Amino acid sequence: MKRLIFVFVLWLAVFLWNTKVYSQDPYKIKVVVIDAGHGGNDPGAVGKSSKEKDIALSVALKLGNYIKTNYKDVKVIYTRDTDVFVELYKRAEIANKANADLFISIHCNATESSKPNGTETWVMGLHKSQANLEVAKKENSAILLESNSGDAYDNFNPNSPESYIIFSLFQSAFRDQSIDFATKIENEFKTRVGRNDRGVKEAGFLVLWKTTMPSVLIELGFVSNPEEEKFLKSTQGQDYLASAIYRAFKQYKTEMEGSDGKAEQSDLKSVDVENKKEDAKQESVQAKQADADTIKTAALVEDEIVFGVQFTSSSEKKPASASSFQSLQDVWSYYQSGLYKYVSGKYDTIDDAVSHLKIVRSKGFSDAFVVAFVNGKRITPQEAVKLIEEKKKNNP
Repeated sequence: MKRLIFVFVLWLAVFLWNTKVYSQDPYKIKVVVIDAGHGGNDPGAVGKSSKEKDIALSVALKLGNYIKTNYKDVKVIYTRDTDVFVELYKRAEIANKANADLFISIHCNATESSKPNGTETWVMGLHKSQANLEVAKKENSAILLESNSGDAYDNFNPNSPESYIIFSLFQSAFRDQSIDFATKIENEFKTRVGRNDRGVKEAGFLVLWKTTMPSVLIELGFVSNPEEEKFLKSTQGQDYLASAIYRAFKQYKTEMEGSDGKAEQSDLKSVDVENKKEDAKQESVQAKQADADTIKTAALVEDEIVFGVQFTSSSEKKPASASSFQSLQDVWSYYQSGLYKYVSGKYDTIDDAVSHLKIVRSKGFSDAFVVAFVNGKRITPQEAVKLIEEKKKNNP
């Protein structure tokens, strides 16, 4: 009877891990859709000597090339790879029909003032300020160039604030994953490219509205700012921006799949030449930090396997006594892919971890999932179960 219960719990756990509605659950990223904003008769934001559509397309193609070169198992699809106009609803349609695992929409920003500068990465949500609404209205105005836009967007009016109420009914099931990926992008823009990080934000973008996978909309910078426009137009600037997005993609893929993140070929040789020293220094710091953050698991008995429930992650370290953790027991953290990962509980068996998973999710952490460690190193729960079974066979 106990064996039957164990098998059932194990089956339930595997089902939960592979259900993509929970935004932190690991899964394979096999298809990525890259969307270059605007195009054709829609130039997008216009600077003194540049157009958003051209910069977005160049960076999109470079990003796709980085992914295809380094990950042979990932299929890259462009919503456009030439200067053509593609309706907003068709961009999401392309991603949905391809069963994409990630949607990346690339844009440039602009304002009436020449002073604002910096990057922003957006996810689908309700605008929380007038400024956020204005950005969404600007990007959504492309539907005014489309025929029969009323039918395609349920009579949505991009210039009417009231129309954005509709988005309250379409909150993405992949919001947390989208925010996670967006955070990684902004961090790479700031630390690798030295751009002004304006943060991760939410608003109602039509291009993200009906996508059925984690999705982000990236504003690379302001073409209305002369200095930033110069950078955005340059080959080097576009290389660095595409490289930063690629690095964020690599981190996200590693995190979601629970793999070691090694690409099939050396990454970004042409772009990384000037960053090798910086990379080595950062990796050294991260390695030391990782050792410190995993000391609790690293101090376990050799070969001992521990299960826990990961419930959130952050780019900044938080104490276990943080107010948001108060409802959870035995909170600890580890460091991976540039983020602090927070875990509740330490269990010897997967059934106990799965039982605790239900408790953690009931406390509002709906995207929590089971993680496993051996010798202080994270492995997949499936690998942990296999190791346990092997130990039982070798030590009956």
